[in-house]
Amino acid sequence: MRGRLARLIGCGLILAMPLSARADVKLPAVFGSHMVLQRDCDVPVWGWASPGEQVTVKFRDQSVSATADADGKWSTKLAPVQTGEPATLTVSGKNSITLDDVLVGEVWICSGQSNMQWSVAAGIDPDLEAAAANHPQLRLFQVPLVSKAEIQQDVDAAWRICAPDNVSGFSAVGYYYGRQLQQVLGCPVGMIQTAWGGTRAEAWTSPDAMANTAELQPILESWTEQCSKYDPEQAQQQYEAAIEKWQAASEKAKAEGKPQPRRPSLQSDPRLSQHHPSNLYNAMVAPLVPYAIKGAIWYQGESNASRAYQYRLLMPTMIQSWRDSWGQGDFPFYQVQLANFMEIKDTPQESAWAELREAQMIATTAIPEVGAACITDLGAAKDIHPKDKQNVAKRLARLALHHDYGMTQLVPQGPTYTSLTVEGNKAILEFDTHGGDLTSWYREPLSGFAIAGEDKQFHWGTATIVGRNKVAVECDQVEAPVAVRYNWADNPQGNLYNSLYLPAYPFRTDDWKGVTADNVRP
Repeated sequence: MRGRLARLIGCGLILAMPLSARADVKLPAVFGSHMVLQRDCDVPVWGWASPGEQVTVKFRDQSVSATADADGKWSTKLAPVQTGEPATLTVSGKNSITLDDVLVGEVWICSGQSNMQWSVAAGIDPDLEAAAANHPQLRLFQVPLVSKAEIQQDVDAAWRICAPDNVSGFSAVGYYYGRQLQQVLGCPVGMIQTAWGGTRAEAWTSPDAMANTAELQPILESWTEQCSKYDPEQAQQQYEAAIEKWQAASEKAKAEGKPQPRRPSLQSDPRLSQHHPSNLYNAMVAPLVPYAIKGAIWYQGESNASRAYQYRLLMPTMIQSWRDSWGQGDFPFYQVQLANFMEIKDTPQESAWAELREAQMIATTAIPEVGAACITDLGAAKDIHPKDKQNVAKRLARLALHHDYGMTQLVPQGPTYTSLTVEGNKAILEFDTHGGDLTSWYREPLSGFAIAGEDKQFHWGTATIVGRNKVAVECDQVEAPVAVRYNWADNPQGNLYNSLYLPAYPFRTDDWKGVTADNVRP
């Protein structure tokens, strides 16, 4: 037998025999039991199989088929589906996959950095919230933290039914937002968390968008320089030397009863960093595309504050890169503005965080279907991670329910500045209240308004509400005002609201050069 097999191999006849095991039909992790499919739109379904293999997808009364291409990739679409009872989705080829308890409703992505990653367990009332988290029509999908230099095809995650024993580690903003929508709309909701603390917007932007946007090239150039300087052998040698010193210092500290020094870490390859442009898009966004979604909520910006002017373009570019990838058109995208944070200043000053909030508002007019939720009253001076994520989520939900679900009776947001006129020594500001009249926090005297003349020197002003939607600002030190700023600070303390106690958005009426205007490199 051995001799015959050898002769077959020598004659090349062995090539007629199977060279590898049959490739099973596979689905990406975002398709799984307990998932939510987006209603009222085409639903892409895709996966892998043997090249040329026909794959059939069945859901409810639909049956659609596709053929795997030369690389083994196949894709098809279900026609728009409606809400209803849980159903089974099957995918069949040489093998069959059955996904149970599939719902149809609303699917949202929640992304950004640490304040979106911040869990229910780390927020206000974590025990009470978890105990009440029995929401079988709310489903959760949590993408693990992975950074890659190349676009990935899949993630290691699974859909879960929201329950008291599994909600604590999920995004607090994402959970509370999904819960609010599910309760108001009365339909299933799926939340996909893909967020990583401390990360920059460019890491979430597609490679093509970064490469094809001229104004963002300084970011890529900076990283090219960093990567070119990295020597893995040198890094290892430096690490080993540092470890030797650490071990000696540890022994000495132990003998003297002193605290142990911190163990040094190996310098990581900058090409693999989670801050590197597009690395998080590659590993934590691209594998989700083109899973049908309703929209996205986003809480990020702290790590880009030093380049706030650049963020004016970077944020719309990132959003558009997602929309281009999904191919669903201009799906809604709602940002959370930076909260109030850091030391409260006694006098009006320049602020990178204020400029970042301004950039977030600029994004709402730069491209369609983008909004921002103001939370300058929900922060904490000494904690960059304010714990009140419930009200953050409610303010995001107001935007979505008003703009995307036809609930125009709901006030979507707080007042926004619209125009300035000067009457003598008074600056008269007009606002769109978005519902209700202007008011202060429980009718306290207005605060947070600064006023300046041609010398560009700002002074705190005395502000008074005039009528339903105007504020008059004046200051003895400014005889001829030309500009007003409101809540223009790292940690603003202004108290202007509408009658639903939704805060007025920070603004400035001037366009004078800001402190981050020249910063373009990370």
